[in-house]
Amino acid sequence: MQLHISPSMRSITISSNNGFTDLMKIKVAARHISYRTLFHTILIVAFLLPFVFILTALVTLEGANKCSSFDCFGRRFGPRFLGRVDDSGKLVRDFYKIFNQVITEEIPDGLKLPDSFSQLVAELKNNQYDAKTFAFSLRAMMEKLEREIRESKVSELMNRHFAASSIPKGIHCFSLRLTDEYSSNAYARRQLPSPELLPVLSNNSYHHFVLSTDNILAASVVVTSVVRSSLEPEKVVFHVITDKKTYAGMHSWFALNPVASIIVEVKGIHQFDWLTRENVPVLEAIESHHDFRNYYHGNHIAGANLSNTTPQSFASKLQARSPKYISLLNHLRIYLPELFPDLDKVVFLDDDVVIQRDLSPLWEIDLQGKVNGAIETCKGEDEWVMSKYFKNYFNFSHPLIAKHLDPDECAWAYGMNIFDLRAWRKTNIRETYHFWLKELQEGSDLSTF
Repeated sequence: MQLHISPSMRSITISSNNGFTDLMKIKVAARHISYRTLFHTILIVAFLLPFVFILTALVTLEGANKCSSFDCFGRRFGPRFLGRVDDSGKLVRDFYKIFNQVITEEIPDGLKLPDSFSQLVAELKNNQYDAKTFAFSLRAMMEKLEREIRESKVSELMNRHFAASSIPKGIHCFSLRLTDEYSSNAYARRQLPSPELLPVLSNNSYHHFVLSTDNILAASVVVTSVVRSSLEPEKVVFHVITDKKTYAGMHSWFALNPVASIIVEVKGIHQFDWLTRENVPVLEAIESHHDFRNYYHGNHIAGANLSNTTPQSFASKLQARSPKYISLLNHLRIYLPELFPDLDKVVFLDDDVVIQRDLSPLWEIDLQGKVNGAIETCKGEDEWVMSKYFKNYFNFSHPLIAKHLDPDECAWAYGMNIFDLRAWRKTNIRETYHFWLKELQEGSDLSTF
């Protein structure tokens, strides 16, 4: 059997070859679609499409809770393009929109804050809060908790600061007992060092250390740690400088407890004839300037903007405002060339260091005409301690600071410095220091603290 379809699709011929030929012709009438019908169809579709688009847009924008009955019918039973989608993303976007609006507005006065999240949920259920009121309550609760946590951290840092900077009763009594020993015990008043060793104090073949402190116990720790770590303790000479009120106790301690193999000299500030108000302007500034004393001894929390202060930055400010920085002992290092006119090189140590290795190689370092050798504090694994630049200490919005200093210059640790006093005497470092001190005394905001 064969099937033949004409090219015009108007006739179909079926034939079979079983010894004879049967022909069957089927004529198919052509179907015609009139232009009028096509036009009406297009017109109806064009009329309905805008309504379908508007309906879909309204359902999508309004959400299920605000849709009309016809819209909701379309959402539940209509095709997907009528809005049958998951509303969780829409809910999150609505919350984000409300929170973004609330964060830029002021919290209403008299807004009652719940004490816990469960209480907030209960009040939300009982009072039928709208979304904006709920957002305001949530924001106010979070800000309150953040403020309480910050104040707690600041109080903790203040307590630590007072505990670290105050003098324990035992140490205070220790100093008083040594002072009493100085007045009653002739051996406690013996000359340090002994007269035959006085020439060593100006002998540059020895290793000279300078320690400026009013803490007797700390001075003993520093001196002892240097001696125990030194490979040549017989070459160590310590020049301990203290204030007038501590001198008797400091002298008694090293006289009654001599450190083997080394030479210790104890001198009070009042025993240096060169330290006068004419030569040392800082002396008058730190003793008489009221703002200086209030800056270091005043209330560090009063007037502070705790909302813009992190605990870490507040700790830095507390450290920078330690009362020890108003003491002349802290400024003595700037006058080392005048205090030790016969020495060429010294190592200056703070009273809060413990030496754990031999320091004699420091005297072999060639400073190449530089005055100060120190450890940089901008390179290291500790991101907090070893990340200090000039911009961390100086106020570069001040024109004088911006003109003379580089904000990206690396700072250095001042707990252990080696000074070339010969090179220092050729400079005007002391005069420059007095210039900046005068600017600070006149009220210039030079530091970041």
